[in-house]
Amino acid sequence: MEAGFLDRHPHVRDILNFFVFIVIVFIGTVIINTFVFRSFSVSGHSMDYTLHDGERLIVNRIPLTVDQLQNKTYQPDRGQIIVFKNPRFVQGDRDEYIVKRVIAFAGERVTVTDGVLTVFNAEHPDGFQPDEAYRKDGYGPQSPSSGEGTDMIVPDGTIFVSGDNRIGTNSYDSRTGLGTIPLFDVVGPVSLRIWPVTKFSAF
Repeated sequence: MEAGFLDRHPHVRDILNFFVFIVIVFIGTVIINTFVFRSFSVSGHSMDYTLHDGERLIVNRIPLTVDQLQNKTYQPDRGQIIVFKNPRFVQGDRDEYIVKRVIAFAGERVTVTDGVLTVFNAEHPDGFQPDEAYRKDGYGPQSPSSGEGTDMIVPDGTIFVSGDNRIGTNSYDSRTGLGTIPLFDVVGPVSLRIWPVTKFSAF
């Protein structure tokens, strides 16, 4: 019985096997990045002292995947740190993706008065300060908050976000010109900090 072409040309077979391996790895990477998790680096100081410039994060994509399979719009929890696509991104800009903390949801009123950020909703008609729940041992939102005079109702289909470095002009966010973030731009909640190794932590 005559040997097949690939049996007679093992180098060709090895090259084909290599390309098949590359294609499988590429498809697997796309699937993981789309449906399971993605990795991002922190750039800048808008999340000091919770996150720092150069740190590497893992963003959990599974909650979005589950909601999409159920034909639902994913909405993160209040206080979660999320990564989202910059709705004002222009090709050539550095910050295509941004990391911030979720502050308020559609229909809620957000104000900044005397350096204090307050959220008003049906459960808290007199308002509450969400920052207090996330401050611990020097981490979390810093005060006083800039953005004095902010007073807005969060539009439908969006969320209000802010960096933890609220002092001065350190964070470009919903208080300071970025506007609210469409839910469809949310990549997912930050799940892990994996770099530097000495600061490995879960969120």
